[in-house]
Amino acid sequence: MKKVLVLGAGPAGLMAAEVLSAAGVAVLLVDAMPSVGRKFLLAGKGGLNLTHAEPDTVFANRYGARADEMRLMLDSFGSPQVRLWAKSLGIDTFVGTSGRVFPTDMKAAPLLRAWLQRLRHPKFGQSVQFFMRHRWVGWKTGAHNTQLTFESIVGEVQFQADAVVLALGGASWPRLGSNGAWTDLLQARGVGLTPLLPSNCGFDCKWSKFFVERFAGQALKTVAIRFCNEQGLIFQRKGEFVVTSSGVEGSLIYSASSLMRDEIRLHGEATFYLDLLPDMAPERILTELQHPRGSRSLSNHLKSRLRLDGVKLALLYELLSKADMHAPALLAKAIKALPVNLRATRPIEEAISTAGGVQFEAMTPGLMLKALPGVFCAGEMLDWEAPTGGYLLTGCLASGHRAGEGVLDYLRASS
Repeated sequence: MKKVLVLGAGPAGLMAAEVLSAAGVAVLLVDAMPSVGRKFLLAGKGGLNLTHAEPDTVFANRYGARADEMRLMLDSFGSPQVRLWAKSLGIDTFVGTSGRVFPTDMKAAPLLRAWLQRLRHPKFGQSVQFFMRHRWVGWKTGAHNTQLTFESIVGEVQFQADAVVLALGGASWPRLGSNGAWTDLLQARGVGLTPLLPSNCGFDCKWSKFFVERFAGQALKTVAIRFCNEQGLIFQRKGEFVVTSSGVEGSLIYSASSLMRDEIRLHGEATFYLDLLPDMAPERILTELQHPRGSRSLSNHLKSRLRLDGVKLALLYELLSKADMHAPALLAKAIKALPVNLRATRPIEEAISTAGGVQFEAMTPGLMLKALPGVFCAGEMLDWEAPTGGYLLTGCLASGHRAGEGVLDYLRASS
């Protein structure tokens, strides 16, 4: 019987194990953490966003520069297949108002329990063996590509298999197991890698002490941001985000984070423009500002005429000069396009996901490393990134599915 090592018990590794075990292959699933799916469970804490219900052509384009490579995997295991797979585990799903797809109970734990029960059940195929608290440290000198060495609670151990699937994650949330340590091991073996970078991340700004003390942690709701990079690519979207003690974070910021991150890498800073009143025309804003305010303070005038107060009003005072605040034309322009300067991304450990990783050019279409025959890669450790909204999880599942199929093709060809 053929035997395959799968490293990493996240969605990509579990999906590769499912494909292989269903085909009757013996799977040894190895992970450094004490339990499986830790990042998966935390990501689903506020409601597990499994995938997105938008058309396939639009869905694949969410993967940016790697849309073509991801489309090949999504054609086999995309959003419709993710929902059918969840259904096969007894988990019904629904489409939210934003197009995001969730389990009906919104929870990750029941799905993970059902999934593990399937993988451990011999009637499904060949049951998967789990080896937890085993940290991969590389290959023994002169060893075959599929003979790996691990540190465990009983000391150093080795596993030999017919093929290996690496699904070790990126470098975000290292306390949950994905720390990017695998990059050194693969680079030493000649595997082409793109440096890991934070994705879906927050940014640092230069706030005053006064602003931080009073407004850190507050949300900017019903706003819009506009960002244009050096190539003229424009991002513009309405939503909300949060002011933090160090800068900004939240869904609207994350959606533009890859563009703003790359701009900072090129120029050392980036600036987006914040529309504090996206549902109000500029002409009306100027008219309201020009309305006589009598003895009222400017703050009371802005609150009365435009309903600008709280953190929105504080941002105007934080980023504009006193002269600009008292010039109606300049203030009206700033309300619709307030420049917010970003100085740096937050550390990769804080990011929701990572960009960079194993280059697709370093792999075969079946996701086998060209430099290491018999070794396959899947999940977030591949060189792709996507926004939140179900795209990250679907990408991991799709690549895990493709790696599993690639291993089966490899085993058939080598038998």
